[in-house]
Amino acid sequence: GLAGAPVGGAGASSGGGSGGPEKGGRVRCSRRMWVLLGSVGLVFLTSLLYSVSLRGGVSFNYLEPPGWEESRRVKLVPNYAGAHHLSPPDAPQQKTCACARCVGDPGVSEWFDENYDPDISPVWTRDNIQLPPDVYYWWVMLQPQFKPHSIQQVLLRLFQVIPGRSPYGSWDPGRCLRCAVVGNSGNLRGAGYGETIDGHNYIMRINLAPTVGYEEDAGSLTTHHFMYPESAKNLAANVSFVLVPFKTLDLVWITSALSTGKLKFRSSNQVQIFNPAFFKYIHDRWTRHHGRYPSTGMLVLFFALHVCDEVNVFGFGADSRGNWHHYWEQNRYSGEFRKTGVHDADYEAQTIERLAKARKITVFPGK
Repeated sequence: GLAGAPVGGAGASSGGGSGGPEKGGRVRCSRRMWVLLGSVGLVFLTSLLYSVSLRGGVSFNYLEPPGWEESRRVKLVPNYAGAHHLSPPDAPQQKTCACARCVGDPGVSEWFDENYDPDISPVWTRDNIQLPPDVYYWWVMLQPQFKPHSIQQVLLRLFQVIPGRSPYGSWDPGRCLRCAVVGNSGNLRGAGYGETIDGHNYIMRINLAPTVGYEEDAGSLTTHHFMYPESAKNLAANVSFVLVPFKTLDLVWITSALSTGKLKFRSSNQVQIFNPAFFKYIHDRWTRHHGRYPSTGMLVLFFALHVCDEVNVFGFGADSRGNWHHYWEQNRYSGEFRKTGVHDADYEAQTIERLAKARKITVFPGK
């Protein structure tokens, strides 16, 4: 048949040479062998390249946008700040200060260690002048402005008027820096904590917080006063003014007030600016997006947790009858804090309770 013709033809034509059929068979066999070896090699090379790329050993830079390597590293390896501090149960307890209980001591609370970032500065300085884009847009939208100023130019002008450095050092095993965070709750009235509050190294107060006439309950000394521009006032000598800015205009205001002498301080070192990146860190890690943003009380509490060794809390929360008001107000029903919808008072109270259970703060109960 037709099928046999080519075979016969091939056999006849190759039969002219000696040992032809055997030689042709060997050639075909060696070709097959090379094809087989080539296929195996290709499979091996492909799998090798694939496994190397999975490990991140090969980087095709021309395919990656700038900063891709950094973002990939963050996504693949979540860097929970403080996680590296966790000690095995039988390890000797590491001490970060000379107090009986220190905020920075690791291994006391896994929840605290996972959320606490010791590297983020509560103060806005020349070193952290550049806000990450996500922080900037979040902060700017807290109080949107019709015509925003250039944040860089505003800060550079401000840091010509104030030093723009953080006055706070890192943990020191030989130090015991005790701080009182004094809230404005009506539960301070009649509590008699004045002397205890005044016995701290740092005494931090919020907004109006008058002390004259309330010394027995609220104390008379202040080292740090946290204020919005709306509540700003001239402070006693050696009191640090910590501005909590909500918009670029607040920074323009403080620069002008200091330059014109509207606000007078013995030293420009007394003026510090609360860092918006620290503000957002509290919103993300600690109040977990409950409320539009954290209350000033929470901002001050976490400021203390990042600069102090021991933190004691006074004048937070409702009074014993469940009323929210200020200790200097006569009308105990006048408090509006819970009604604004801006802050989540209940969630913040739970966070404070959890910090107390984790032995990171001590809350002094009010009346």
